[in-house]
Amino acid sequence: MPANKNALIRYKTIDICLRKQYKKWTLDDLVEACSAALEEYEGVRKGVSVRTIQGDIQMMRSDKLGYNAPIEVYDQKYYRYADKDYSIHVMPLSKNDMEVLEESVDMLSQLKDFQQFAEVGAVVARLQDKLAITKTNRKPIIHFDSVPGLKGLEHLSVLYDHIVHQRTLRIGYQSFARHVPENMYLYPYLLKEYRNRWFLYGSTVEKHILYNLALDRIVSIEAVDTPYYIDPDFDSEHFFDDLVGVSKRKGSYPRRVRFWANAEQSNYIKTKPIHPSQQLVKTYPDGSCEFRIIVVLNFELFSTFMSYGYGVRVLAPKSAVEFMHSSLRQAADQYDEESPRED
Repeated sequence: MPANKNALIRYKTIDICLRKQYKKWTLDDLVEACSAALEEYEGVRKGVSVRTIQGDIQMMRSDKLGYNAPIEVYDQKYYRYADKDYSIHVMPLSKNDMEVLEESVDMLSQLKDFQQFAEVGAVVARLQDKLAITKTNRKPIIHFDSVPGLKGLEHLSVLYDHIVHQRTLRIGYQSFARHVPENMYLYPYLLKEYRNRWFLYGSTVEKHILYNLALDRIVSIEAVDTPYYIDPDFDSEHFFDDLVGVSKRKGSYPRRVRFWANAEQSNYIKTKPIHPSQQLVKTYPDGSCEFRIIVVLNFELFSTFMSYGYGVRVLAPKSAVEFMHSSLRQAADQYDEESPRED
């Protein structure tokens, strides 16, 4: 693909000429038109050669730029577009273009819960309408996780706006442990999505304690006059570098976590690491492996380990081993007890 502006000016000029069907265009006419355009737009006075224009025509005819221009020669010396309605600026979309555009529109549609992207949403809606007209009967090949009726999404746009304008908030929040909401005064910093749930990160006004609040537990949001404070210890760009999930208290530090996985789970964990820091420590003759990650210990990490069942065993640190042992023991005890209700 040409890297210079002069070539693009020549292509545009040739296109303008060939669209004027009332005139017969010889190669010399196109050379003269391109030379004049380059002098006008770029101050280039030496003109262009016949060979250059011939090369431009070949490039425009090819698929290298996606033009596929239907340039034909008639009466052995004149050039024109075989399709009178053709222009390099009004090119039909290829099948591949349609597929890429369709999947891109699907991805953009995931922003629909943000009012700040309302204009994007309108564009997406128009694109979806246009695609519906020319769309093939192919079924979707990309599917995004979504939870219909998920609570809290109505807060996304409001919180986004408050964060952008750095407003201190009074938030009515009802945790699972409370029967009634409590008021929290918070400096909001960041919105985070994890496993189809959204969370708000911010620090409390009084003690600057960092919290993450689930949006589906927020019952009210109100801006207050308290001056906004930016916590210098909260770096939204790197806060999640040593984290699995969303839970991390201020002052938490990463630990070296070693774990063993049987052969079956090892294959899966190798291709989908639990954390970017994951390293393979050792491979055993039976195909099982030992891994190491450097992360903060939190509920989401332990939940991830437990999702592998008997296929994973935490080896270190001791506190993590004890937590996993206790949790899995309690889970096993549930099956030793008589079921409270049988089908």
